[in-house]
Amino acid sequence: MSLTDEELSRLEDVVELQPTKNGELQQRWALDSGSEVHQYLEDHLKDYYYRDDDSLIRSTPEAVELTGVEPGVAPPADGEADDAPPSSVRLSPLEANVFETVAGPDERSESVVSVLNGLRAVSDIDPDVDDVRQALQRLKRIGVVEVSYRAVPTFRACVDRESVSVSTTED
Repeated sequence: MSLTDEELSRLEDVVELQPTKNGELQQRWALDSGSEVHQYLEDHLKDYYYRDDDSLIRSTPEAVELTGVEPGVAPPADGEADDAPPSSVRLSPLEANVFETVAGPDERSESVVSVLNGLRAVSDIDPDVDDVRQALQRLKRIGVVEVSYRAVPTFRACVDRESVSVSTTED
């Protein structure tokens, strides 16, 4: 299935905003109703999206591959280098907490266990170490955290947190 420029652009929105709702896409696409969003998705993008158990709109793996957009990360703005850190990211609540807790750009990088202990110290959450590791790896993939290899992999933010707009998804 070949997509028009408009369809590809709207598919990028679905990937970037996921999980999302009709209303959010309605605003982004300047449509009159959620029904119009639903109709557009069904008529133009039905092979590239699905609704999860909570009826939230999510992209298929094929959509992510086709668009090259990391889920939850705004693509670079026009004139911005492709390898520039994102200015806007959409993170799970755990990923947002990890991003706020991990060492800053001018601090010594820290291990997954150190980040986990930091989370426990500053918040009332107690995630599994593997969940923290996955969150750090996703933050690395989207370009806001970097890894240094010492005796174990260590992490730190590679951007000023104030330069990144963070929105969180629903759990």
